[in-house]
Amino acid sequence: MRGEKGMTLLETVLALAILGIISASFMSGLAATSTARVTADERASGKTLAETLMDNIKKQPYDPSYTPTIPSQFAGYTANVTTVENNNIQDITIAVQRRGREILTLESYKVNRQ
Repeated sequence: MRGEKGMTLLETVLALAILGIISASFMSGLAATSTARVTADERASGKTLAETLMDNIKKQPYDPSYTPTIPSQFAGYTANVTTVENNNIQDITIAVQRRGREILTLESYKVNRQ
């Protein structure tokens, strides 16, 4: 058996340990990428929702307050609308949340032209 060539148990264990470390690093990177994608998707959906709500508010008659109606495709999202009036100009702020966490805030103005 002296002349046989092959891998020893130590070499095999070391190779498996190196493969395990590389695999763990790869899986960690994959998880981080997945989390970043979900966050980006939430933010894009939140932006679309906020812009839709703002367009709907701007189409409504001038009013001291507005109640947002969340479309069904944005289930799980909530929105708060606050208005501050100053000399017939409203500062409208829409804050969009999902899972209790604020995703996006959109601010615009509306003028009372009467």
